[in-house]
Amino acid sequence: MSRQHTPQLAGLVLIAFFAVFPFVYSANDYPYIMHLLITGFFYAILASSWSMLAGYAGQFSFGHMGFTGIGAYTTALFCHYIYLSPEATNLCTEYAIGDQFLIFVNPIGVTSSTLSQDCLRQALSAWDGSVQVTAMPVWLGIILGTVMGGVFGLLIGLLVLPLRAAYLALFTLGFSEILRAAISAEIAITRGQAGIELPYLFDQGITLFGRHFDKTDKLPPYFVMFFLLLTCLGILAWLAKSKFGLFVRALREDQDAAAALGVNTTRYKVLVFVITSMMAAAAGAVMAHYVRIITPNNLMILQMSLVVAMAVIGGVENFVAAAIGAIIIEFTLELLRNSFEVGDIVIDMTIWRLVIFGVLLMITLRFSRNGIISPIINHFLRGHVAKETVAKRGAAAESAGGSS
Repeated sequence: MSRQHTPQLAGLVLIAFFAVFPFVYSANDYPYIMHLLITGFFYAILASSWSMLAGYAGQFSFGHMGFTGIGAYTTALFCHYIYLSPEATNLCTEYAIGDQFLIFVNPIGVTSSTLSQDCLRQALSAWDGSVQVTAMPVWLGIILGTVMGGVFGLLIGLLVLPLRAAYLALFTLGFSEILRAAISAEIAITRGQAGIELPYLFDQGITLFGRHFDKTDKLPPYFVMFFLLLTCLGILAWLAKSKFGLFVRALREDQDAAAALGVNTTRYKVLVFVITSMMAAAAGAVMAHYVRIITPNNLMILQMSLVVAMAVIGGVENFVAAAIGAIIIEFTLELLRNSFEVGDIVIDMTIWRLVIFGVLLMITLRFSRNGIISPIINHFLRGHVAKETVAKRGAAAESAGGSS
């Protein structure tokens, strides 16, 4: 096996490891480790898609967490406010669809005194169990959240086309903060800082490999997030090796030169924005159903800074390295929560862990601007090229010397 095939083999081993890990790991901290892995996969999707946007296309955006929130809130509002009923409530806003009624529950805010104003609750109370109301399917909410992320990505992409560098970063930062403020202010619909609850990913449980898993089990959401990560990485790899990847890299290097050579800069800038926005929205929608509550705090700039740092430390110009870096950093940050004692002094690592993380980021930027993991991958992928070039030049020099 040649050395350039080592990263592919290592990737297959890594995928196999994550696929079998939940079935072989049986320690007492199993739920905690599974939660860390699910969260790590979530951040890996964000870091890898942001790597495509910033590292490949050169569009430095702070709006990624905003698109995550769009996906999460879309599925949350969809599952929270829309139901199907065989009977009309005559209290809610409803539309007849065949022999069913599509019911839109009225927003009631967050106070307990308003529960009696819930039109669906009043109808269910009057029916006294004689009518079965069906909630919207979770998978449909996730799809809608992903599509809505793409719609907002298209709108933002069109708006930021004339902007570059710092102006693009400031625009997307403003977009995320406006979105967070709007969600916080619209208490009647989004419940503001109180957050909005969501159903489980598999509210009735699911049977996998001949075994039934309850809705609270970690294994089903683990594989959902894992396969979503693999799907996103597969799409990114396909795009990177296609003309799309060539064109967006041309935009990164010199947009004016790329336009002069016939690259439709408008189309590719919007496309890369839409694709990465949809990935962030899909991850946000799935994660929202896993944690089962979403608040505006999920959209804070600190979370976006974490995603950027994960991508930078892993390798901002390599989305696979960014994904691996995100998983490693998520585990590292959690492990650093453990405080320790030096003599009579207790070091509270819940505070100092972020300092260590910041120092690691600065060291990476100073001494390895393409991350820590990306150079390792490139060493195996491109290391043989240098040897072949040296060998060819040596042979050419010997041939020239012999002919003279």
